[in-house]
Amino acid sequence: MRLSPKARMNRMFTHGGCLDVALDHGVCNEPGFLKGLEDMERVVDTLIAAKPDAIQMAYGQADLLQSRPEKDKPALVMRIDMGNPYNDQRHRVMWSALQNHDEPIVGALEMDAACVVVNLFMLPDEPDLFHQCVKNISRVRAACHTYGMPLMIEPLVMLPNDVRGGYQVDGDAEKIITLVRLASEMGADIIKADPTSNPEDFHRVVETARVPVLVRGGGKEDLKTVLKKSAALMAQGARGMVYGRNIYQHDNPKAVVNALMAMIHHGASGDEAWDIYNRG
Repeated sequence: MRLSPKARMNRMFTHGGCLDVALDHGVCNEPGFLKGLEDMERVVDTLIAAKPDAIQMAYGQADLLQSRPEKDKPALVMRIDMGNPYNDQRHRVMWSALQNHDEPIVGALEMDAACVVVNLFMLPDEPDLFHQCVKNISRVRAACHTYGMPLMIEPLVMLPNDVRGGYQVDGDAEKIITLVRLASEMGADIIKADPTSNPEDFHRVVETARVPVLVRGGGKEDLKTVLKKSAALMAQGARGMVYGRNIYQHDNPKAVVNALMAMIHHGASGDEAWDIYNRG
């Protein structure tokens, strides 16, 4: 008998939406991603006080959240894979691997995670990397099915490395929709999707997914711009966001969380969210 993932998902989707703050950047092995994450204990303390719906971490840091006694602390979303596609320079061999190949979700079960997340990379001229991701997801999906663990798939369509230096998001709606459809076909319970270049196309991503879609934040931008884009994507049917650097690299992460939570759970507009941020 299959255990239902619903109970765990309810920890994340409080009142129907979810703000998942990503702190799993250390698995990317890219120095620039660690700015603001040097003192993980301090960062986690700050975010627990800010009260987002979830915090996304890898196994080695998850104890900083799960050892805390608060009953109302954020849910744990656990990153269970790693790879080298985020590095600034293209590697001769591109790879993505599960952190525990034999028992891929055992760490998440040990840490009582509400969800696990795995990448689905689509990079130009890297079919083997794509194949590795498909194999990873297939293995994880089987384990999730057994233990009632929700699976978040992160389909990432990236531009060639030589376009902007380092692999960057390709916002082409057709490419994103196609890869999101594959994630849905592979059994995703949640999909973490890149925003389309035109936010008004994002409803097509949501319709394709047939499961809750959380918007991926990507690199840090001007916060007022981030809030405006986020409001537009929420209006297209997104159920929330997975944002990292746009929260933890700000001087006042709690104020950013307050603004985004108001947008996700109370329908605040971009301008209203900006005012909430400025009130701290």
